[in-house]
Amino acid sequence: MLFKDITILDEDLNIRTNMYVGVRGDKIAYIGDKEPEEDYGAVYSGYRRLLMSAFYNGHAHTPMVLLRGYGENMTLQNWLNKLVFPFEDKLTNDAVYWGTTLGLAESLRFGVVSQNDMYFFCEDMARAVLECGIKSNISRSVVCFTDDDLWDMPSYKEAKSFFENFHGAGAGRLAVDMSLHAEYTSTPKVARQLAEYTRSIGARMHAHVAETKLETEECRQRHGKSPVRYLNDLGLFDSPTVAAHCVWLDEGDYEILAEKGVTVATCPVSNLKLASGLCNQPRLVEHGINLAIGTDGVASNNSINFLEDMKFFAVVYKGAYSDPTVITPREVLYAATRGGALSQGRDDCGKLAVGYKADLIVLDIGKPNMQPEYDLINNIVYSACGGDVVQTMVDGKVLYRNGEFLTIDIERVTNEVQRSVKGILAQL
Repeated sequence: MLFKDITILDEDLNIRTNMYVGVRGDKIAYIGDKEPEEDYGAVYSGYRRLLMSAFYNGHAHTPMVLLRGYGENMTLQNWLNKLVFPFEDKLTNDAVYWGTTLGLAESLRFGVVSQNDMYFFCEDMARAVLECGIKSNISRSVVCFTDDDLWDMPSYKEAKSFFENFHGAGAGRLAVDMSLHAEYTSTPKVARQLAEYTRSIGARMHAHVAETKLETEECRQRHGKSPVRYLNDLGLFDSPTVAAHCVWLDEGDYEILAEKGVTVATCPVSNLKLASGLCNQPRLVEHGINLAIGTDGVASNNSINFLEDMKFFAVVYKGAYSDPTVITPREVLYAATRGGALSQGRDDCGKLAVGYKADLIVLDIGKPNMQPEYDLINNIVYSACGGDVVQTMVDGKVLYRNGEFLTIDIERVTNEVQRSVKGILAQL
């Protein structure tokens, strides 16, 4: 495809107008202000359109679209124990497959081409990912409340089998990570063993870290240290790690996260909705810690409208820290694109640059909410909405265009999700 006479957000996050971008195979092959001599096939007219890198969701539980709107206005612990866990106990392979597919359709609709996903029934999630053409880092979270060794746990056996059979599938679109659900849902022995196993196979790690005040206080009571220091001491951060939330950090935690190269996936909408608090984003930036933006699960966010999460990320910290200069639009865009891609180990993604993967979205910048154009970067972050995404491309293939899903039968998917949910509710 050749994008012709289009406005772009380039690799340095600058706006350039009347540009040409050529896609060959799964990569960006040409960027210039002159029409290339080479034939790139189909031509996309860029009139009142902006082309940019797609988004990479830093933390998600995609199958939880099945719980959208199920249980609201509750504290995190009550919400989990009274509603979420009983619902999840009735999940089936079929329900997770259809729920994942619906979540991936929503992701594509809003310009997300990959997510750091943590859940179970991972093979069914992988099937949905591979069929629809999107990317994903999926991890089977390990949970343990007994004195068992990791090697004896069903969740570990599932994670190990999943890694061995699916890591790198779909020409690398699917990556399999390891996951410790959290400090409070595991034991020191299991956390240490999982860290050692993850390091031995060269995998990445994904964990919930210091999400709530209660979690952090109880961790100090149990172990005499913060969740960050506790997990680091057990070796969890010796592998490339995504630490989700990081709301309640101690003074020394920032140095640990920076030294270990941990990515913090901040989830402002979910954290606000569950009244968990807000991570200290200014301090993370000061320490050079890579930031990614996460939606968390739809059960605690209610949508995967990523541009909405970006706006929250851009403005909420200004209010929280009484500083309107905190988080610039370019920092938001970096976290949503390149920062998110790096959190997934996708080094050739997240930039509109020659040689990078053609994970691209087109925004309609001619709509009333995007006019006038004093500064399009400001408009993308503060004014754009999910409905402004008119095309989503993954590895050079268009998967969503103008309301149409090219690899997903959305009507069937929504019907199957409704059927699955009714079946689960009938058992509760």
